[in-house]
Amino acid sequence: EVQLQASGGGLVQAGGSLRLSCAASGFTFDDYTIGWFRQAPGKEREGVSCISSSDGNTYYAASVKGRFTISSDNAKNTVYLQMNSLKPEDSAVYYCAAGWGATRYMCIYGIPDMHRWGKGTQVTVSS
Repeated sequence: EVQLQASGGGLVQAGGSLRLSCAASGFTFDDYTIGWFRQAPGKEREGVSCISSSDGNTYYAASVKGRFTISSDNAKNTVYLQMNSLKPEDSAVYYCAAGWGATRYMCIYGIPDMHRWGKGTQVTVSS
């Protein structure tokens, strides 16, 4: 079965850290752009960070730049999102997704083009 599995969410205090994992099964990340997206209640889904599995190129939304780090372990078919200095406004359901396209484009405009989505993982940051 082809699927993406996101994990690692939880409840953390402001200033804390979490590491999210996105593991693929049934397909490999080769040539895919893998992205992390988030959706808070009442808000649209937005791109957080994306990485190209072929060349390692990354993109970060301005709101997370300098605090979040995306990385890929192609041997494990897993992408990670290290989230540091978390803020209450980072609270959301985080989803990982895979598609084909440039990292910046896929993060900003590529939600319709991501053709594989994992179930989300909840991140809650308390103040």
